Amino acid sequence: MPLISARNLAVMALGGLLSTTSFAATAAPALRYTLSMPAPQTHYFEVDMQLDGFNKAYTDVKMPVWAPGSYLVREFSKNVEGFESMAGSEKLRTEKITKNTWRIYHPKAKNFRVHYRVYAFELSVRTSFIDAAHGYVNGTSVFMYPADGKMLPSMLEVKPAQGWSQVSTSLKPAGGTFTFRSASYDELADSPIEIGNQKLYTFTANGTPHTVAMFGDPKVDEQRLTRDMQRVCEEAHKVVGQNPLDRYVFIVHNIDRGTGGLEHLFSTTLSVSRNAYSSEAGWKGFLGLVAHEYFHLWNVKRIRPVALGPFDYDQENYTHMLWVSEGGTEYFSNLITQRAGFVSPDEYLGDLSNGITRVENTPGNKQQSAAESSFDAWIKYYRPNENSNNTGISYYDKGEVIGAVLDLMVINETKGQKRLDDVMRYLYDQYYVKQGRGFTDQEYQDAVAKVAGRRFDDFFRRYVYGTETLPYEQALGYAGLKLNTTGPAAADVALGASISPAGGRQTVSSVLRDGSAWQGGLSVGDEILSMDGTRVTDDPNKLLAGRAVGSEVKFLVNRDGQIKEISFPLQASVMRRYRIERQTNPTAEQQTVLAKWLPVQGK
Repeated sequence: MPLISARNLAVMALGGLLSTTSFAATAAPALRYTLSMPAPQTHYFEVDMQLDGFNKAYTDVKMPVWAPGSYLVREFSKNVEGFESMAGSEKLRTEKITKNTWRIYHPKAKNFRVHYRVYAFELSVRTSFIDAAHGYVNGTSVFMYPADGKMLPSMLEVKPAQGWSQVSTSLKPAGGTFTFRSASYDELADSPIEIGNQKLYTFTANGTPHTVAMFGDPKVDEQRLTRDMQRVCEEAHKVVGQNPLDRYVFIVHNIDRGTGGLEHLFSTTLSVSRNAYSSEAGWKGFLGLVAHEYFHLWNVKRIRPVALGPFDYDQENYTHMLWVSEGGTEYFSNLITQRAGFVSPDEYLGDLSNGITRVENTPGNKQQSAAESSFDAWIKYYRPNENSNNTGISYYDKGEVIGAVLDLMVINETKGQKRLDDVMRYLYDQYYVKQGRGFTDQEYQDAVAKVAGRRFDDFFRRYVYGTETLPYEQALGYAGLKLNTTGPAAADVALGASISPAGGRQTVSSVLRDGSAWQGGLSVGDEILSMDGTRVTDDPNKLLAGRAVGSEVKFLVNRDGQIKEISFPLQASVMRRYRIERQTNPTAEQQTVLAKWLPVQGK
């Protein structure tokens, strides 16, 4: 929230005196929602909107086309049914004027009601869901808003299905049973709601009450859960050093296969495998997800690119900075679990090594920059196809390794006094607190320069907006580390294609750019019948052992119902494995950088 100067307060007070008469004459519009679910097994929510004090001849109401935090147009209006409007007992004329806009004609009525149903049967963190067991609301996919009244405060009454006793949300109570208030549509849309008989756990972190609403009845140690989540949250607070919370809610869906998380201003929704808590690896994975989504309450929700708020719910909101907002959050979340003592420094280095391996073995890393990946999230990241690895790079993966390299450079430049934590603190104070807005691409670079004491413009040009290989060795060397690269033996060959077995058939599912199959003409969708005259019943990649580089391979394939013969020479495998290792006898300067970067728990 921006700070208000004394001068602005005086102007506001004067404006209030001058307009007292007009306010008295015209009541401000009021908005109230009622959410009910009389037949949850049918997967429908029922929504009533009461609009009072709307003085025009008609009012347009809209439903968003996307959910902030998930950069894909999902067309939520496709699930709306039975839209109608009433003024008392009179049915008003309505018409749909765009894909997500309904117009209500009310020339004689200032007060009227809108009613509609929403089909909700997609259980993800980005959408809404209801069945006989529970209901989950992601606001943008359920609640409409007056087109000219997005900033109106509103009230929401939730009427749970019969037999359900809990409503969990970060919205503030407003009196009455399950009645809440929001300051604007942005707050309503950004406050997911879990409805049912979920289990509730609580803990306090940095003086703030936190609630964990668990659906799915997992086998989990309650004391360990709240203790470890508290440690993660308190460690996350240390990065920025300022607490913007007065409450926080974790909604956790424990299902067969977890799908990740989605951040909100005072809450998050996590989708977790119900068996994740039973193994040490699963437990650490859960805590990593907690750290990632929780750190978003600073990075994205408050420290944000200027394009990401206030939101335009009608269309895409473009930014080049998702490598910071998402990849940077992944970088910090891994540091947070390390700093909290759940991951050792060497385990962290192993995880970062895996990240470098993923990035450098993705051909699209040389085709698409981190900035381009961010900007094109709407058309590429959330719409992958069989060629995606050849054409693009994940802004999560690339952003994480950029964060590591840049952090080490800042630490080295400041002789262990500053790091990316300080950049986040500067952005929070300068843009969120003082100016109440997001930062531009250039302002992010300026913030790094201010903290480091020198500019990194060439770094951003080459590695963020360009596709050059990051200077891993240089950055890791500052901390007394080295990057060991291993690959296949010189004689090893690779088909350069992934094979998907289905119904006993071996079908090409992807082809690696510039590999053997790419050059030879093997295509996605080809069913491989034989290789070198031998019937193929297993992945042909397994049959290449001992073959020489340059040797010819002959396939018989079924392509669109036609039998074709394809021959080509085998190339050497280009896959590499990267591992970060410690140098022997690091200097005092290197030890200082490493201690700043990966502090040992308790020191």
